[in-house]
Amino acid sequence: MENPHILPEIDTSNGIEFGIYTLGDHMPNPHTSERLSAKERLDQILEMAKVAEQAGVDIFQVGESHQDYFVSQAHMVILSAIAQATKKLKIASSATIISTSDPVRVFEDAATIDLLSGGRMEIVAGRASRLGLFDLLGYDFKNYTELFEEKLDLLLQINENEVVNWEGEFRAPLKEAHVIPRPNNDKHGLPIWRAVGGPPASAIRAGLAGLPMYITTLGGTSDYFQTSIDIYRAVANRQGFDGKNLPLTTGGFLYANKDLDTAYREAYPHIDRGMMLANGQGFDRRLFAQGKDVRSSINIGDPQLIIDKILYQYELYGMDRYVAEIDFGGVPTDKIMNTLDIIGNEILPAVKKYTRDHKPSKSTRENPNEWEQKIDEIL
Repeated sequence: MENPHILPEIDTSNGIEFGIYTLGDHMPNPHTSERLSAKERLDQILEMAKVAEQAGVDIFQVGESHQDYFVSQAHMVILSAIAQATKKLKIASSATIISTSDPVRVFEDAATIDLLSGGRMEIVAGRASRLGLFDLLGYDFKNYTELFEEKLDLLLQINENEVVNWEGEFRAPLKEAHVIPRPNNDKHGLPIWRAVGGPPASAIRAGLAGLPMYITTLGGTSDYFQTSIDIYRAVANRQGFDGKNLPLTTGGFLYANKDLDTAYREAYPHIDRGMMLANGQGFDRRLFAQGKDVRSSINIGDPQLIIDKILYQYELYGMDRYVAEIDFGGVPTDKIMNTLDIIGNEILPAVKKYTRDHKPSKSTRENPNEWEQKIDEIL
């Protein structure tokens, strides 16, 4: 079956793409209790993007959040500023909360940024993980799943058709709606990813639709997430799509220091306190300490350990793009820039070289059907 969706163009002949993402959190530094102003934090994000481009990073992504301790409520505005401040860096949301957004407006904003940036924009469509958003924007949380699926369907229809006829449950129908502007490419649309968490159910839906998948791996062993990736590819194959070649992005925490123990000592308070402020629950210290094992999904450590971890994950997942969150929890600018320096000079060249020269030996791209029984059980 020909895939009906507009897929991102990722050339892995020079290795996988390496990106940076931020959720736009606005938190105090737990080491000093100092907190940037909202303007200073936005300036910091913009500077991160410019330095990331200089370091050779492929893509920069900004997430959307509407709660306290964040400045990314208008994430498309931030992405527009990044588009003007950079020249070749791909840009994307990470993620756009489509459940509580109007898909017409999302497309209009993203297509405009694509035009301003010269064709560099992508959308990652996600569901809210912080549920106060529904009350804030006037939606009923009891429709959590239905809102997301309906609005993602409409966004895809708009993306793939300049004139749209559509009818759903949660908004007025569209009749011969002409949605503009359109991206200046052959398909007049944008790459749209489906964001998923760790459990397989959401990955199954991505596979059923033949959409590229964006999965975050924030804690635990890397092989835990392999199940969802295997199932995603197998479901896509079952639907008649080429599961092994559907684009896959993985992402999670990254914090680098030349000294391993210093990296863990500095990073833990940021992540623990950041998780507490964002989600009401901190990060288990013992689980965090297990991150020194190469099999951990937490990419924190000295440069060589981080390289080894990303390459271990590459062998498991066969991802096409890896994106790192390097600023979560009030990380000060000098530490962010230190991590970007290490990424540009040490981590990125090693990851690019290995993934250019090696295909993943353990990736289920080679055997995507081994999960057929498990898929039947979940479906």
